[in-house]
Amino acid sequence: MRLLLLKCVSLSIFFSSFLLIFSPTKTYSVKKIKKSIQLTGNGADRQWKKAKKLCDFPYPWRAETAPKTEFKALYDDTHFYFLYRATDAEIIQKSKGLGEMDVVASDRVELFFKGATDDAPYYSLELDALGRILDTEGYFYKKVDFAWTWPTDGLVVKASMDETGYWVEGSISFASLRALGLYHDDGILRTGLYRAEYVTQADGKVRPQWISWIHPDAETPNFHIPSSFGILELVE
Repeated sequence: MRLLLLKCVSLSIFFSSFLLIFSPTKTYSVKKIKKSIQLTGNGADRQWKKAKKLCDFPYPWRAETAPKTEFKALYDDTHFYFLYRATDAEIIQKSKGLGEMDVVASDRVELFFKGATDDAPYYSLELDALGRILDTEGYFYKKVDFAWTWPTDGLVVKASMDETGYWVEGSISFASLRALGLYHDDGILRTGLYRAEYVTQADGKVRPQWISWIHPDAETPNFHIPSSFGILELVE
C-alpha cells in the first residue's frame, strides 16, 4: 500500500510539472475603442491606458529570469492595434544591406497569426527596434516563404528606442486579416507573441535567447508550431 501511494504521488508530481512546463492555451482580452490609435512608435496615445497589460513573457527554455516584455492590444471597427515594450540593456540591430532579412539577426518582437485549422497557412510578423518588418507565410512543419508580403495598406509599424529599451507599435486592418483567413468576425485572433533577445556572450559572439507568452510543446526553441499560439479575445 505504501509503495502504491508513493507511485501515485510521483505520478501526480510528474503530471503537475508537465502542465507547468507546457502551458495550456492562454487568453488575452482586447478591449474596443471608439477612435483610432495615433501611432507614434512609443505608445503616446492616451487610449493605451485602457488596454490590459500582458507581462507574462518568460524564457521557455532557460532557467533565468527574462528581461521584461510588456504587450498591449486594442481594436476599433476597422483595425487591430498592438504595442510592445521591451526592456533591453543592449539593443542589437544589424544592418548588412539584406533588407528585411537584417531583422533576423536583430533584437525584435514577433506576432504570429493562424487560422482555425492547422493545415492552413500561418503568418508571421517579426519587428525590430528600427521598425523594420520581416513578414512571412508558412505551413506548419513545412517551408516558410520569406518573399511573401502582408497585404498592401494592411499593416503599419512604428518603433523607437530609449535608454532602457525599445517600443514597437502597429496597426493591422481587419480587412487584411479577413483576406488571409485569420479573422471571421467571431472575436477571436489565434496569435503567438514572442521576442528574440540577442545577448553578447562571454566569447564575444552574439546569440539569441527566446522569450514567449506560451511555452510551446517543444524541447528546443521553436515557435513555428501550433502549440505556441494563444487566443486574443476581442471584447466590447
